[in-house]
Amino acid sequence: MKRYYIETYGCQMNVADSELVSGLMEQSGYVPAESEYEADAIFLNTCAIREHAEEKIHSRLGTLRKLKEGRPETIIGLLGCMAQHVKDDILEHKSYVDFVLGPDSYRRLPALLRRQKETANSIVDTRLSRFEVYENLYPSRNEGINAWVSIMRGCDKFCTFCIVPFTRGRERSRIMASIVEEVEQAVAQGFVEITLLGQNVNSYRSEGSRFPELLHAVSEVPAVERIRFTSPHPQDVDDEMLFVMRDRPNICNSVHLPLQAGSDRILNRMNRTYTKSEFISLAERIRHILPGCGLSTDIIAGFPGETEEEFAQTLEVMERVNFDSAFTFKYSPRPGTKAEEYSNHISEEVKQGRLQQLIELQARHTLERNQNEIGKTVKVLVEKESKKSSADWAGRTDNNKWVIFPKGAAQIRDLTDVRIVAAKGVSLFGELAQIGEMPHAVA
Repeated sequence: MKRYYIETYGCQMNVADSELVSGLMEQSGYVPAESEYEADAIFLNTCAIREHAEEKIHSRLGTLRKLKEGRPETIIGLLGCMAQHVKDDILEHKSYVDFVLGPDSYRRLPALLRRQKETANSIVDTRLSRFEVYENLYPSRNEGINAWVSIMRGCDKFCTFCIVPFTRGRERSRIMASIVEEVEQAVAQGFVEITLLGQNVNSYRSEGSRFPELLHAVSEVPAVERIRFTSPHPQDVDDEMLFVMRDRPNICNSVHLPLQAGSDRILNRMNRTYTKSEFISLAERIRHILPGCGLSTDIIAGFPGETEEEFAQTLEVMERVNFDSAFTFKYSPRPGTKAEEYSNHISEEVKQGRLQQLIELQARHTLERNQNEIGKTVKVLVEKESKKSSADWAGRTDNNKWVIFPKGAAQIRDLTDVRIVAAKGVSLFGELAQIGEMPHAVA
């Protein structure tokens, strides 16, 4: 029995793609391996969003080269977003890599595995498709709580800092029936939480249906305890989506709303299609329709040309919105993007200083938002054992906050009533609610 091993780098979409590749490998007669040392085929599913991610992949390939020197029959494949702009380097300098496949080429894997037996040359396919959404191909998932379900691929937004449209192509969506069928399959396998995925998940369009209709349809699948989605684009958040979230109890009260910057000039340079005031109004609208909604965001420090005054506007938006959490990054130039061509790039020292300010401000906001939860009794989905104590569980609230609490009689996958008693750092701490203690109206 041949074995395969996949290492996944980057976003949740890559996690979902790795599960899709796992399904294709198992259809081809392979079974999962515990490590690369046991595998007949090794795949690196890569990310190209930031430069550091690429450096890790090149280092990892160097390690795998040594492994292949000892076992020449081992198949090594490079998959995902890096494939497009490293293929020439692979062909010229890394001939030990057997496959270089872009995100739209995975359907070819079974045939390429057979072909690889006949050729020693690297096989490269990084063509982008206007149609491939992997309809009727289902992933092989490990056991767990949450199932990632890809509903669309690609991006049409063309933010000037982002390489995704060039590595994943243009937007195209799966048909709704296929998505619902995959959700039903995931539930039958024991998953109780579904996360819908897309580069701009709320840009979903298929056969006259939009994202709100899809959300509603998925929420009606029996035994789906919770539904999340990521990542939406602010431009496509509308009241219809928010009303569906409000009215369907198993759709989580949580929205990831990428800000990126707080200056109108920088937002325009980024091609983000909204202004500072429009973003703030949208955040307020979300919290008006969805009281207690958890709001997370993405912010880039040191975009080319960003002045100190413009960076201060980002801090101002953070103070106005008071995000529950934020993913903060230093700007990283990516080959082929418009922002890379700007002449007024910011020094690493300044970028690092601004990033540190973002981190410190968000830490304060996260603690403040978490302290507002103290005294509430909330529903927590038990996901795993706490890292700090085998006597405690860790799980998330409806609004996406991690809670640590004593195990008691609760089990993995249970939706458990927990009373919040403390907030420290990014975590909440609770105790199992007494029988008859009602959950707080805002979880």
